[in-house]
Amino acid sequence: MRVLLWHVHGGYTDAFVRGRHEYLLPVDAARDAWGGGLLGRDWPAAREVPVEELHDTDIDVVVLQRPEEIALAERWTSRRPGRELPAIYLEHNTPKAHPTDTRHPIADRDDIVLVHVTHFNRLFWDNGRAPTRVVEHGVPDPGALYTGELARAAVVVNEPARRGRITGTDLLPRFGAVAPVDVFGMGAEPLAALPGVTPAGDLRPERLRVELARRRLYLHPLRWTSLGLALLEAMHLGMPVVGLATTEAPRAVPPEAGLFTNDLDALAREIRALIRDPELAAERGRRARRHVLEHYGLETFLHTWDAVLADTVDGRRVSASPHLDERSAR
Repeated sequence: MRVLLWHVHGGYTDAFVRGRHEYLLPVDAARDAWGGGLLGRDWPAAREVPVEELHDTDIDVVVLQRPEEIALAERWTSRRPGRELPAIYLEHNTPKAHPTDTRHPIADRDDIVLVHVTHFNRLFWDNGRAPTRVVEHGVPDPGALYTGELARAAVVVNEPARRGRITGTDLLPRFGAVAPVDVFGMGAEPLAALPGVTPAGDLRPERLRVELARRRLYLHPLRWTSLGLALLEAMHLGMPVVGLATTEAPRAVPPEAGLFTNDLDALAREIRALIRDPELAAERGRRARRHVLEHYGLETFLHTWDAVLADTVDGRRVSASPHLDERSAR
């Protein structure tokens, strides 16, 4: 089928467009957030469609990711999402204003399927009347690149200085006193002032994977995030992982793959142990990789999306009941 969507989340879109459909991304002269097209990415199954051509383009379903896209899709296609055009709203994020009382932008609509990327998100958002589904992350396998040759911890996060406590930036010096912490991502430069913390640059995905795999362990200090694709990608690389037991992370990481707890002293001890014992770190990483391949592999992700897309296009009602989530049982 033909799927209309915007390139909002690069890592997620990279996995999503590997399916068996044709993916249409709007493009205009401004090449801005609304008409950016592929944004330079090489995705064989995806193609750019000028916004002025969308009116006459056959589209089976639109995948919305921002509230503004509902009106954009109607204006550009002359079809109302959820009425004349089957529609899915893909929610990547945790609720921001309040953890339990934030109403979702499409909570008052029952004609657009609301897809959450984690069970935690579906539980904490006020989804209202919207029919909901969970499609858990799937990550293309980069291979077991882990060497762990550098006795350092790696963190991947964008805008850590601006986001502060949300991303656990305040905790980095505490962990940096145990082992040097390298922070990869956009806007990390101000962290150079923190003891034990080194901004490591905003690298392209291929280079980032290699550099992550050289670090002894991956640190996930985020207090409030949907899950974090970088955590799953680190596990795919074969890295041992440690971090806060918040949001969906405890579900994603089994005990044998690393330590996830809100006991900061216990986390510091675990980091120290992994830094001192490369064999222990490598074994934890192997277990992390086995787990993530089984539970967050690309094939299962795309299969689940196929079912959601087919149900939406066929007009079948999607219930909020957990038993409809193909991946909920483990």
